[in-house]
Amino acid sequence: MESSQDAPAHPTGLSSDQAAHRLRVDGPNRLPEPDRRNWLRIASGVLREPMLLLLIFASTVYLLLGDPREAAALAASVTLVVGLTVYQDYRSESALQALRDLSTPQARVIRDGQARSVPSSELVVGDVILIAEGDRIPADARVLDEGDVMLDESMLTGESMPVQRGAAAVSGPDKDLVHAGTLVVRGHAAARVVAIGAATAVGRIGEALHTLRAPATPMQREIRYAVLIFAVLGLSVSLLVALWYGWTRGDWLQGVLAGVTLAMANIPEEFPVVLTVFLALGSWRMARHNALIRRSPAIEALGSVTVLCTDKTGTLTANEMSLVELALGSERSEPAELHSPALESLLHCAERACPEHSFDPIDKAIRTAIAGSSAAHAQPGTKPVREYPLSKDLLAVAQVWRIRDEPGLEIASKGAPETIADLCDLAGDERTAVMQLAKEMAGRGLRVLAAASAVWTDGHQALPATPRGFRFEWRGLLGFADPLRSGVRDAVAEAKAAGIRVIMLTGDHPNTARTIAAQAGLERPQAAMLGTELEALDAAALAQRVRDTDVFARVKPEHKLRLIDALKRNDEIVAMTGDGVNDAPALMAAHVGIAMGERGTDVAREAASIVLLDDNFVTVVRAVRQGRVIYDNILRAVRYILAVHVPITGLALLPLVLGAPLLLMPLHIVFLELIIDPASALVFEREPAAADIMRRPPRPPSQRLLDMPTLLGSLGQGAVVLAAVAAVYFIGLGAVTTTEQVAALSFTALIAGNLGLIVVNRGFTQAHWLGRTSKAFWVLVLSALGMLFLITRFEGPGVWFRFTPPPIGLSCLALLMPLAALGAIELARKALGTKQRHRSQPG
Repeated sequence: MESSQDAPAHPTGLSSDQAAHRLRVDGPNRLPEPDRRNWLRIASGVLREPMLLLLIFASTVYLLLGDPREAAALAASVTLVVGLTVYQDYRSESALQALRDLSTPQARVIRDGQARSVPSSELVVGDVILIAEGDRIPADARVLDEGDVMLDESMLTGESMPVQRGAAAVSGPDKDLVHAGTLVVRGHAAARVVAIGAATAVGRIGEALHTLRAPATPMQREIRYAVLIFAVLGLSVSLLVALWYGWTRGDWLQGVLAGVTLAMANIPEEFPVVLTVFLALGSWRMARHNALIRRSPAIEALGSVTVLCTDKTGTLTANEMSLVELALGSERSEPAELHSPALESLLHCAERACPEHSFDPIDKAIRTAIAGSSAAHAQPGTKPVREYPLSKDLLAVAQVWRIRDEPGLEIASKGAPETIADLCDLAGDERTAVMQLAKEMAGRGLRVLAAASAVWTDGHQALPATPRGFRFEWRGLLGFADPLRSGVRDAVAEAKAAGIRVIMLTGDHPNTARTIAAQAGLERPQAAMLGTELEALDAAALAQRVRDTDVFARVKPEHKLRLIDALKRNDEIVAMTGDGVNDAPALMAAHVGIAMGERGTDVAREAASIVLLDDNFVTVVRAVRQGRVIYDNILRAVRYILAVHVPITGLALLPLVLGAPLLLMPLHIVFLELIIDPASALVFEREPAAADIMRRPPRPPSQRLLDMPTLLGSLGQGAVVLAAVAAVYFIGLGAVTTTEQVAALSFTALIAGNLGLIVVNRGFTQAHWLGRTSKAFWVLVLSALGMLFLITRFEGPGVWFRFTPPPIGLSCLALLMPLAALGAIELARKALGTKQRHRSQPG
């Protein structure tokens, strides 16, 4: 919104108090959110679920049958189920909102005269923001002073060509106006915010956001297809049962009730709930561990990754750069102990080559070094004139300054030693000596940059198009230390054990790359390949070369895309990290693009599927691990859901086939759903990782969630439980005198089999049957057994379920028989698997 509060702000920006006041008055800098749901909207959606509609319909049938007690029981159960489902949906919605809050982009702003990063939602009108290449503009603003940027405004105008804004733009009322959501493709500037949120140009178009929905993932499409198939089959069978019952027994209302009960037993409404809850809460948990999932398919793809391409600086290393060595010829010194005018000049030149407001670790290290060195002294007033950013053709940056009381302009440049040597026209022995010194420093694990300076006396209007137009003078080399991050070596070893190959990409000197690669534990660290070598190879030759090369040095952003394509030609599933504007194509081309959250550009983040909030390689491996856990737990829940519906459906049909009274009523199905739903959405979702989760090879991308082995195995588990329940049913028919006792025994067996299926599917990848326990599991089991005891052993509660207490011995038999059957089958399966493994081993 536009604001008229307070007097015009000083060009240095607002104070924290002013910003806080405007934030309270004008509200946050946010566009309307498309998907946020409150309790009322969640409850409204839940009340349209097929299961609840069937319950309400069954209540109506009971009223028509003259049974208000059953109708009241079902009405109470509707309230209970609605409460549980709303709670699960709200947890999912809360997790998604937490992800939205975490993904709020950062803006660089001048507050209290200091540059700092704040969430873009906290920007207010009057703030002075700093924008640079790769940034997405966070609010509508006007460029100040002599700032000059090129913007991609295609999202607003549809125009593909960048437009210029700022001092050099064509004159006009909006020549200095930059719009929220547009992308800076070149240059940097300071700009004052003039509109936020819905008052911005993109905000006025923002109504379209309410209709946007993310496309379904492959797993979601598979689940929806399965739900549709099972629902159609279940409803068809239910209709046939209702017609059959009414036709053969003449009681159409009871036939309808039988059909409704069977439909409730068959509709697998838990599938979409499981997928939604697992992905939402899994993504939320990953975000709490600094891996922000921007697209759900990334979770599916993580389990299939075979190659992980990672940056060095800030990902494998700590990104805590410190300037530890200055070198010029035979002179060497640490910044804190400078006694050489030449090395002092080198340090000041490097500082001049840094942008005025920079968040780059190298620039911070240079400024920290100069502040703590003996070279620190008052500098004459300066004013930035122009910046020459790093480009694919020139691995160096240059800054042009106007210095008060001095004629002409001063140019300072820093970059790769060979690039700076070219700018200085070094040749022969001088160039050889410089390169040898750089190689020696890099061999000690230092990141090496060179610095050079020049003077320009022809005025800023005649500045050359590139730094090659200046006559630079060599100033020397700077060595930066960036230690390996804690835990990286273990993470690399874990990735290797999981069948994931780690490749390092860096723009550094090959000797520095080899040293860090060896420290990290990469395979073949000495076989480093240069970006220039990569350029000389065609696609087929590069695909062959990347098979046995794990370190790539002096890599430019455009090289990354070629490497991704080469790896994909070898049928690898590739994850890649990146942070720059030019990394976006490679991030999008990779199966899993991973952007840096701290130092990455907005463009890289938008192109990526995952954003690392701490830029740490350990977090990447942890994300792969967590992605595998989420997939495993979804598979556990799916297997359980498929299996548990088999005995429920069987017990609903068995009396119909035998011409006996119905055993399962809608209230019984509700009781079962109060076990199935929490088991699906709470117990399995919280399962810890299997012991071998990172010792398995990557999952083939073609492997389906509901493949034939999963389907047959799950139905087989359900058939085992159904056989045990049927055996209890027939034993009850011969041992007790009333239908109510038979029903109580059969229901006891059904509940025991349900709990047994939870146990089996929790531990189906583990070496022991019970697997590892969790609080949610024991709460569910004890609650279910406690309620079962009340309704089957006491006549009062049992009346609602049409149960009367059977003999205690038969109740124990009903409880143990399904568990024994499942246990025997599980032990036999594991024994067979062990025997087959022994046969496959040589000798």
